[in-house]
Amino acid sequence: MNRIRRLLLALACACAVPLGAHAADEFITVASTTSTEQSGLFGHLLPAFEQQTGIKVHVVALGTGQALDLARRGDADVVFVHDPAAEAKFLNEGWGVKRFEVMYNDFVLIGPKADPAKIVGGQDIVTALQKIESAKAPFVSRGDRSGTNAAELRLWKIAGIDLDKAKGPWYRDTGSGMGPALNTAASMDAYILADRGTWLAFKNRQNLEILVQGDKRLFNQYGVMLVNPAKHPSVKKELGQKFVDWVVSPAGQQAIAAYKVGGEQLFFPNAKP
Repeated sequence: MNRIRRLLLALACACAVPLGAHAADEFITVASTTSTEQSGLFGHLLPAFEQQTGIKVHVVALGTGQALDLARRGDADVVFVHDPAAEAKFLNEGWGVKRFEVMYNDFVLIGPKADPAKIVGGQDIVTALQKIESAKAPFVSRGDRSGTNAAELRLWKIAGIDLDKAKGPWYRDTGSGMGPALNTAASMDAYILADRGTWLAFKNRQNLEILVQGDKRLFNQYGVMLVNPAKHPSVKKELGQKFVDWVVSPAGQQAIAAYKVGGEQLFFPNAKP
């Protein structure tokens, strides 16, 4: 009797697992940037995607560098980030299947209204950074290998400033996401480079405002990639590809364009046909 009971139990478990696994598999993990989440974009996009496909999305919001590392470890199905150089390296190393451009916005240089470096109203980001360093005015950096942090470091280099030598009490590495870094800048009356989307959604501005914008070097492109299932068989290829296809489709692009805060559009779709 015990033998028959064990056999029936084994058969029941074998039948139940595929059904349960199928239900549990109807989600994907997207490794993305803090800007897409803290700006509120994902809160706007993902319900529309889930309604159309039935697929839930679990977002892990990190700096771009950390998001790509997460995908390299096989802990994500899709990456949605904004550092084209790092994305190209990820793709060339075989970790991604194909990169698609999704949307763009721009970076802005935020600072206190008192503006000790006297940069307000400028459109030359390089000149602004040179003035900040010369004045040793407080500057907050994300310092987290994010796309924003990579852009900031690239701009300091273009400005001819060796941060390893120039760093001092005036330069604060936070190792944090965009929202927390902005909070630090607000509490310190410091300058900070931010993506416009997170800035527009940011509430704790205190004395901060946009001081420099409009430089073409502040362009901020976002891309999306399916993680290569040949590297990690656990990647949910079909479900992940549905998400990639949706965000670059007319429906996904329209949803991105429709997201606004205070009447201002935060991201501009530019997926290629």
